Amino acid sequence: MQTGGKVIICDSIDDVGISILQKAGLDVVYKPDIESDELLTSVNDCDVIVVRSRTKITKTVIDAAPNVKIIARVGVGLDNIDTSYAESKGIKVLNAAEAAMNAVSELVIGHMIALSRNIPKGNDGIKSGKWLKKELVGVELRGKYLGIVGVGNIGRNLGRMAKCLRMNLIGYDIIPINQDYVREVGMIKTDLKTLLENSDFVTCHVPLTDKTRHLINSETLSYMKPTAFLINTSRGEIIDEESLFSALNEKRIAGAALDVFEVEPPTNTKLLQLPNIICSPHIAAQTKEAQELASNVIAEKVIQSLLTNR
Repeated sequence: MQTGGKVIICDSIDDVGISILQKAGLDVVYKPDIESDELLTSVNDCDVIVVRSRTKITKTVIDAAPNVKIIARVGVGLDNIDTSYAESKGIKVLNAAEAAMNAVSELVIGHMIALSRNIPKGNDGIKSGKWLKKELVGVELRGKYLGIVGVGNIGRNLGRMAKCLRMNLIGYDIIPINQDYVREVGMIKTDLKTLLENSDFVTCHVPLTDKTRHLINSETLSYMKPTAFLINTSRGEIIDEESLFSALNEKRIAGAALDVFEVEPPTNTKLLQLPNIICSPHIAAQTKEAQELASNVIAEKVIQSLLTNR
């Protein structure tokens, strides 16, 4: 079925989504490197704005787009979109939350193994001519308690993977956790403090809101075991980096793995240089499969939404 309208795509996305939108009869303008000034003059006659995480859709941008009906995020987080203002103007905000589940979950597992088996240290040692076999005694994931903060699509998928590694699961969420899932994986549901006190690994999967900003801070870090590891692939602002630096530097927790940072690219060099932290450059959803799926999912959702509202 053909639909009409103009779509501006403001960030780089997989070609599959562009093709789907064009085949549906939409006029697609692809500007993956567009800057804010040009964006304000380009959205005036657009029905749909598509972004990833780079482009910020603020109140000013929304006011400059009187015809826009849909703002679509090719990914999960919506913190770069003023969703409240958009919805107050009758604009539908869409995302592709389901597309990144597997990619993010796999990266978390990878980070946990890298932390627990000292893989980065071993790699660096060999490349600098050192054989650190005796120094690098690790721990196994089997039997350890994984605390999942935020048991949504990604948290649940990760839990299933971790269960296959014979880990025990502890879950916390402000939203009720699905009871069928709890029974399926044998998850222990609890409050955040209890989760942090009892987990060997803690992984964060919550959206960035006023309530979750610096959810992991000096107080919450103080609950964690000195042998515990912290992983964050959600949003950098979930963690207070100064508090994390102190906890790692003073060895009050064993280590951390960060894929996201309060400022990106990160500028907190004293944190990055600690020996008990490993980092990746916001690549949790950066797989060929996830990017293709996210582009596909968003294109289909945009078309369906436009057809529904005709």
